[in-house]
Amino acid sequence: MNLHDLKPAKGSKKRKRRVGRGTGSGRGYTSGRGANGQNSRSGSKTRPTFEGGQTPLFRKLPKRGFNNKFKKQYSIINIFQLNKFDDGTEITPERLLEDGLIDEISKNGVKVLAKGDLQKELVVKANAFSSSAVEKIEKAGGKAEVI
Repeated sequence: MNLHDLKPAKGSKKRKRRVGRGTGSGRGYTSGRGANGQNSRSGSKTRPTFEGGQTPLFRKLPKRGFNNKFKKQYSIINIFQLNKFDDGTEITPERLLEDGLIDEISKNGVKVLAKGDLQKELVVKANAFSSSAVEKIEKAGGKAEVI
């Protein structure tokens, strides 16, 4: 058997309909588009949400909220999560990503929040800190540095 011998199974392929080839063909005159109306014209196409002139659903639904394009987005980490590191370790956003504590470094970087307690002396480098997180890091003998 060779490539040029391959053929589709009998009856598996439909014959292409040749439209607009005279009235005797069964698809002549209007070529299966029906008589008159928007969709019988050539080049006529409506958008997917078109409902025949009726007010579309997406215009009836209420619009809510506001998206602030200037909003700062941080990857968040809490103080208690830093206890897994050894004393004196320097913690950077790259190190947090490496250890799987954050999924990604967001557009504005990493922010450290103060949930939980810190028992280790660490040097934490991040893009932002909550004021209480800085207090807890310094209370434990560590250092909080803004990158």
